[in-house]
Order: sequence, then C-alpha cells, then structure tokens
Amino acid sequence: MKSTAVSNHRPAIAVAVGLLVALVVITPLAWLLNTRDWGILVMFVVPFAVWGLIWLGRRLADWAEVGPPPPSSGREGCR
Repeated sequence: MKSTAVSNHRPAIAVAVGLLVALVVITPLAWLLNTRDWGILVMFVVPFAVWGLIWLGRRLADWAEVGPPPPSSGREGCR
C-alpha cells in the first residue's frame, strides 16, 4: 500500500526535476549557439538533447504516476 503523502508530492517533484534538467541542458546549448563561431555545430546536438528531455519527461510522468490527459471532443473550447 502506498502512502498518499508521498504520492501527492511526486508530480511536483517530477516537474521540479524536469525543469531543472531542462535548464541545465538548454542554457549551455543556447549560450554556445549565441557566443561561439563554431556554435552552429551544436545544432547537430540539439535534436538529441530535445529527444532526451522528452524521454526524461515521460519517465518522470511514469514515476509520478500521472495518467494521460482526459480525452476532449476537439471543439469544446471553440464557440
């Protein structure tokens, strides 16, 4: 049986970890692109960095036990 106190904090911890990792990964890449002449070569690394962040986000969502968003009918917001 899981403790509800621990499981209630998991989504917040997952978001905090995800944002921290994204900041640590994206900031140096953006800095290199902006300040170095060879920074354009970093563009070859960017798709892998984005893929890694998406992969991490999915693993964190699994760990936090957050289900997929509820399905929408598609036009509820358009009136």
